[in-house]
Amino acid sequence: MRILFILMLAGSALVAVACRQSTTVPGSSAGMTEGSTGATQTGNTTQTEEGSSMATENKVTKTDEEWRKTLTDEQYRILRKKGTERAFSGDYWNTKMPGAYVCAGCGQELFSSEHKFDSGTGWPSYYQPAMPDHVTTESDRTFGMKRTEVLCSRCGGHLGHVFPDGPEPTGERYCINSAALRFVEQGKDRGPGTEQ
Repeated sequence: MRILFILMLAGSALVAVACRQSTTVPGSSAGMTEGSTGATQTGNTTQTEEGSSMATENKVTKTDEEWRKTLTDEQYRILRKKGTERAFSGDYWNTKMPGAYVCAGCGQELFSSEHKFDSGTGWPSYYQPAMPDHVTTESDRTFGMKRTEVLCSRCGGHLGHVFPDGPEPTGERYCINSAALRFVEQGKDRGPGTEQ
């Protein structure tokens, strides 16, 4: 009986680890450590250590003090300190209205309601970004897991993580914190600082 229990426990641990494994997605920076970008900037393009590039036009750079003044405490904790909100606690996990999800830090369009789906996880989930170059990825090895972190390409804000268990056509699930986003209803003015 003990052996069966130990085997079941070991099998559960292997399944949990496998579920948390991430794959390298286009534009990712696999192999980087938390807090490092491993990137060099040349003109309007940033070249990562792995050779992928990301646009750097209209980059938003602020001091820590400036971010604290422009973001709520929760937005700052998530976007600038790589925090995570509790499942089913954010404003947008169950939003079904048509529109765009822009970065709460800089206003860049990140995701579209057309690509949103109910993942059952309690976080807004999308199978692809609105524009591929509006998000970047980095390897995240915090908490003993290997995941792929998703960041805003304009301000570098932490958005969440991407996993290889989403629906077709991409098979990806961008699991994003609501506090990292601002929803703009379709047909409404996006406001200053927003970019499509």
